[in-house]
Amino acid sequence: MVDLTVSEEIAAFVAERDWAQFHSPENLAKSISIEAGELLECFQWNGDANLEHVRDELADVLTYCIMLAARIDADPNQIVIDKLAISRAKYPVDKATGRSAKYDAL
Repeated sequence: MVDLTVSEEIAAFVAERDWAQFHSPENLAKSISIEAGELLECFQWNGDANLEHVRDELADVLTYCIMLAARIDADPNQIVIDKLAISRAKYPVDKATGRSAKYDAL
């Protein structure tokens, strides 16, 4: 669950530096992808990643996701709940449990 104080902390951090001017939805989406690539890089050669580094990169991804949600006036908690409802319909428990198949192959 995204704590409101986290969103407020991010907004304050950005405001103190006057960076909101650079945070278009497009730029934030790009930043999410870039940071997700850096997160993936932690596991590039094996699964024994440095967990401190993984946490740092995950924090960057989450930060940009929270910023993008704020920029498009979306509540992060609600959009996740809404998406889970869609996924529950696509992946019913009786068909999807223990399977990794895509919904159209269940």
